[in-house]
Amino acid sequence: MIPVALTIAGSDPSGGAGIQADLKTFHRFGVYGTSAVTLLTVQNTVGVSRVVTMPPDLVVAQLDAVLGDVPPGAAKTGALGNAEVLRAVAERARRFAFPLVVDPVMISKHGAALLPEDAGVALAMELLPCATLVTPNLHEAAALSGIRVHDLRSMEEAAERITALGVPCVLVKGGHLKGEAIDVLFWDGEFHRFPSPRVETKHTHGTGCTYSAAITAELARGMSVPDAVGSAKRFIAGAIASAPGLGHGYGPVNHWWQG
Repeated sequence: MIPVALTIAGSDPSGGAGIQADLKTFHRFGVYGTSAVTLLTVQNTVGVSRVVTMPPDLVVAQLDAVLGDVPPGAAKTGALGNAEVLRAVAERARRFAFPLVVDPVMISKHGAALLPEDAGVALAMELLPCATLVTPNLHEAAALSGIRVHDLRSMEEAAERITALGVPCVLVKGGHLKGEAIDVLFWDGEFHRFPSPRVETKHTHGTGCTYSAAITAELARGMSVPDAVGSAKRFIAGAIASAPGLGHGYGPVNHWWQG
């Protein structure tokens, strides 16, 4: 059987982030991709001008259509839009019999809010306990842990604090640190570090979506969490380094990268 992965996320018409990036990444890893659209954005590499969130019942109907016919081996969430959609997704996620990766998308690459502050409580209390792995960047890790996250030590402390919310594995991404781009995984009571050389480029649109989608694809293929993160880290590092240079702003990464 072909592995199947599901993305529950927003749409990026420029193709660099959101469900478009997720589906490209699933395909790159040999995984059949399905999706449930949570919100529509009007954006490109230069900026975001509009965000429209789908009605919760429409999101749930998409989920039920996929789950009842093409059940995935793993799923991920991206931008969810508001607390109502988040709660609706969490209600379904409590019954998932497969790994769930939560990418807690709060702000776009251009600084546009993709999750209102009042939805943060719902994220922490309702969705994270359904997750196998959560993949916050430094800003998101600080919001979820309640501490300032600015170096490797605080990344590890944040990861431990976030596990207290009920999620067994946390990957804090260090892409915004100086020096090497080091990510910290807290899994099974131990820390694992995943470094990669820093690439000086502005073409990093959709890196979080693509990274979490690669992890999800590898989980759908049966990998353990640390192995899936290691594989995805190698992919995203190569995808950033070989970015095609599209657009006039923050361009997309290279979803074709093969290593």
